[in-house]
Amino acid sequence: MDDAAGAPGADQQDVTAPVDAEGPADPSAAYDVLGPMPGTLLATLGIKVLEATPERVVATMPVGPAVHQPYGLLHGGASVALAETVASIGATLLPGGGFQRAVGLEINANHLRAVREGEVRAVATPLHKGRSTQVWSVEIRDAAERLVCVSRCTLAVREARRG
Repeated sequence: MDDAAGAPGADQQDVTAPVDAEGPADPSAAYDVLGPMPGTLLATLGIKVLEATPERVVATMPVGPAVHQPYGLLHGGASVALAETVASIGATLLPGGGFQRAVGLEINANHLRAVREGEVRAVATPLHKGRSTQVWSVEIRDAAERLVCVSRCTLAVREARRG
């Protein structure tokens, strides 16, 4: 997100600034705040954040050749990347619209159903929100709402860097 000088690039948004004192009025406006994040794994995998609050994050990812393993199925690593993305976004958001830094410490995933094409949807909710760590549960489902992957992600949280 930052250029060599540490400032956001011209085509990227500074997501460390609060939306407003109350946060986004409409959770579906998260995409406007978080944006497509060019040059990141989100953009590479086509992940779109649909909803983001401190208590729930929802995102989708297209399934096609770009995220297939050699057998033409959704790669488990792509599911894990989606899971860590939604958990990290949730851990980053503070009540009232502020942000903190969150980085993954540990993630596990159980891949329960194969997906060849279409789109998957991840929903993340917190299991534990402590001062220095958070644990989030993530369910990834296919277009028919069948469970594809369950994941648990532990994150370290820190205050957002200032200027």
